[in-house]
Amino acid sequence: MSTESKEAIFRSADMLLVQFYIASEISRDCVSVLGQLGNVQFRDMNQHVNAFQRSFVKEIRRLDNTQRQLRYLDNVIKKQQVHVPVVSWDHLVVPSGKYTADPSRGPSKSQIDDLVEVVEHYEQNIRHMDENYEQLVNSSASLLEHRLVLQGTRRFFDNRLSLELADDNSPLSHLHEPEDETDQLLMDDRLLENGHHGEAAELNIMGSTMNFICGTIESSKFLTLQRILWRVLRGNLYINHVPIEEPILDPKTNQHKDKYIFLIFTHGETLISRCKKIVESLDGTLYPVDSDYEVFNSQINEINTKIRDLNEVTEHTRDRLLLELKEVAADIERWKIEIAKEKSIYSVLNLFNYDQTRRCLIAEGWIPANDLGLIKSCLREVTETSGTDINSVVNVINTNKTPPTFHRTNKFTEAFQSIIDAYGIATYQEVNPGLAAVVTFPFMFAIMFGDVGHGTILFLAALVLVLNERKIGAMKNRDEIFDMAYTGRYILVLMGVFSIYTGFLYNDVFSKSMTFFKSGWKWPDTWKEGDTITGTQRGVYPIGLDPAWHGTENNLLFTNSYKMKLSILMGFAHMSYSFYFSLVNYKFFNSRVDVIGNFVPGLLFMQSIFGYLSLTIIYKWCVDWIKIGKAPPSLLNMLINMFLSPGTIEDQLYPGQGFVQVVLVLIALVCVPWLLLYKPLTLKRMNAQSVELGYTDLHEYNQAVQLAANEEVSPTQSHDNSLGEDFFLVDDSDEPEEHFEFGDVMIHQVIHTIEFCLNCVSHTASYLRLWALSLAHNQLSAVLWDMTISNSFVSYKEKGFAGCVMVFLLFGMWFVLTVCILVVMEGTSAMLHSLRLHWVEAMSKFFEGEGYAYTPFSFYKILTESEAV
Repeated sequence: MSTESKEAIFRSADMLLVQFYIASEISRDCVSVLGQLGNVQFRDMNQHVNAFQRSFVKEIRRLDNTQRQLRYLDNVIKKQQVHVPVVSWDHLVVPSGKYTADPSRGPSKSQIDDLVEVVEHYEQNIRHMDENYEQLVNSSASLLEHRLVLQGTRRFFDNRLSLELADDNSPLSHLHEPEDETDQLLMDDRLLENGHHGEAAELNIMGSTMNFICGTIESSKFLTLQRILWRVLRGNLYINHVPIEEPILDPKTNQHKDKYIFLIFTHGETLISRCKKIVESLDGTLYPVDSDYEVFNSQINEINTKIRDLNEVTEHTRDRLLLELKEVAADIERWKIEIAKEKSIYSVLNLFNYDQTRRCLIAEGWIPANDLGLIKSCLREVTETSGTDINSVVNVINTNKTPPTFHRTNKFTEAFQSIIDAYGIATYQEVNPGLAAVVTFPFMFAIMFGDVGHGTILFLAALVLVLNERKIGAMKNRDEIFDMAYTGRYILVLMGVFSIYTGFLYNDVFSKSMTFFKSGWKWPDTWKEGDTITGTQRGVYPIGLDPAWHGTENNLLFTNSYKMKLSILMGFAHMSYSFYFSLVNYKFFNSRVDVIGNFVPGLLFMQSIFGYLSLTIIYKWCVDWIKIGKAPPSLLNMLINMFLSPGTIEDQLYPGQGFVQVVLVLIALVCVPWLLLYKPLTLKRMNAQSVELGYTDLHEYNQAVQLAANEEVSPTQSHDNSLGEDFFLVDDSDEPEEHFEFGDVMIHQVIHTIEFCLNCVSHTASYLRLWALSLAHNQLSAVLWDMTISNSFVSYKEKGFAGCVMVFLLFGMWFVLTVCILVVMEGTSAMLHSLRLHWVEAMSKFFEGEGYAYTPFSFYKILTESEAV
């Protein structure tokens, strides 16, 4: 068995479509073990059966009800703030690929049945106690509110309101006889706005037969109540209120609200009835109150007695409820996991086809070829431990279905693979871009983010996440942005390391230069102020940029030219090796027509233009133009004139340049029709030959060849006599049949040719973002340094202690802005640009991305996804 097939990272793992024959007596145990293994992607064998008519609907509904009960218990536990111990999943479920065959790991069916009954018993008891407790709390809150109403309204009766309460300062002395109905309404509105809503009614309150009601209402609705009553009763009322100092519990909504105690006087039972309906429509609460002091005392004493009794009963009920909840809290997390596992087992069993004549369940699923032996051994152990003599049979099906794409990853490569999968799932067994992205993604980022200081900050932050990955991984409900950083912690580590390296090459540490070696430039010892100082070259700096360039007038001109050409070289290298992956794919799939019709002309076209440009850039760097006394030619003009006027050279770069460029232009021109016509015409000829052989078209011929090649038994498909022989069955694909159409092939090739030729130009230019973002990052870092901490050094020398304080404050400001703007914001921008270069510029050269993900039945994935939700 090859290392490549074991790792399944360069291309997806070899997949097998297998068929399971499992006895109905041990079907649940077998599926439980397969869920622990987490390496079988089951197919639905009952696609045409209604979801409510499948075999195990009753069991799923029962478990759904248990999950509902557990959710209710969990809500009550959170409401009562009972501590729930953290449960480790290690003894309940393990990540896929780490399972050691142990069929006794999960609970049996009888244990699950007992668990369902236990949960139901707890749910009934706790629901009964919780409802009683809520009822007692609401009753107590209602009594407390009633007592507040009695106390708040008592002062109205104790004051014996009469005509004498209206003095000269009262608005009553300013009232006049209204001339019409409109004047009356305006006067009423003025009284309402001034807060004297009931003063006109004070004249006849005492010594008359007026009735009254009182109660509580939300403070926000009191003004509405006043206006409605004033309109409905035409001012024939007296209303006043007393605010309750603290929010009280509303028995109806079970929430604490700010409320007012209101008192309403009016005439007759009819008007009182109207007032009650209006108060109830505004969610107010009415309470019985008597104006007689003895009755008031009696009511207060009675309410106090009831409150004391209710408090005792409530406390006792809560103690019993908490005792019961603590028992549940100790096991509820384990119960939720076991019930979720059991429900997923029956959901998978519903995908199986039940054969009544054989009393067995038949299933199909995709598995990695390397795991076939492990699956058989685990199913054998289930049979041995169950005490039955019926073996589970696993047959390998020879099929023309397209298998799912599965790349084996670990905690280091998982994040890189997720970046690629976010763009598209690789076609089955095509080259996986995720492997190369482990190096190229952080390196492209580092070219744009090159700075030793910023790279060190990024590396240390990522290192903290790596060193504490177990502690952070055990955290629940992580913040979304923090969770993204934690998931990509190894990407951040490499991004920081590569940024330190490129920053060393750029000779940048927080926009300042470093002098590790002797400079290759020498400055004159004497100069006059205002003169331009010119350095003399005396050698070559060993590695990276010479620190002598920092601070010079032509520094930006030099670094611009250097980084722009470097971006072109990096883009050409990145696209070239990506394009070579297409050759690897063509050879793996034995597609000779693609090698000759797509790869060869595409390679010649790319190399004749941009490969030539890259060679001229390197050649131009290697020539000492000052020594030969010649100005270096412009490569951009050279490339433009190469196509506009072939053979004409204005500024010669090397001898024989005109002839070489004419040949390269001819090669590029020949490659276009080659790329356009060879593959469609070749496929048309091959299709005609297939028809002559008796096949419908070329696709049917290729399928026949593939099925014939699969008849050979691979080492992973060896026979296992204890589980029954492996039967190689031809399975008709339920996927749409493809038919050869020359017109479709031609249109597809035309689009491919146009895209490839144009993309060679646009994608090469797109890599100039490496230069642009690197320049922007360096200049922004320099500006931040000059505007903050650089000024503090002057203050330190001139102002003594105050200057020291200024240095401290400005350093803090500089560091915070550096982390927030240059590391976080600029780093995110550079990361997104690096992501685009991989998705669009590199992967478009070879990546099809027409596969679908391998999603095996796994307890670990099911529980982690439910935990995330």
